[in-house]
Amino acid sequence: MSTHDNLVKTMIEETPSPHDFETTCTRLTDAVAANGFGLLHTHDIHATLNSKGVDFAPECRVFEVCNPRRAAEVLAVRMDLSNALPCRIAVYEKDGRTQVSMIKPTDLLAQLSSDEKLAAVARDVEDSMDQMIREAVGG
Repeated sequence: MSTHDNLVKTMIEETPSPHDFETTCTRLTDAVAANGFGLLHTHDIHATLNSKGVDFAPECRVFEVCNPRRAAEVLAVRMDLSNALPCRIAVYEKDGRTQVSMIKPTDLLAQLSSDEKLAAVARDVEDSMDQMIREAVGG
């Protein structure tokens, strides 16, 4: 495995869900609100690709989540980091199972900035996103 592949593998946190795809999506939506984040948009990748004539079988939705206070803290330091916002959590089918994944904000931000204040924000956001995922896949 290349260094690049290893970096990507460590940056993406993938968690299996014991629930079906739709249940996991509903539980994630509820968890986003329960953890003080807003759901800005949900991209239905499966439906979009199929509507464009691409035969894409697996279900896949990408949830754009944001905590406005945390986003403002990041943007006050580095406006160009707006390219890395909002955070995304994906729910998809893989090998017959439902998976939930995210790119860890701490790892992503470490690639873009060495600012310690921003690193602290990323840690807090990542903890919240981890909690959302635990709630989505929990019993």
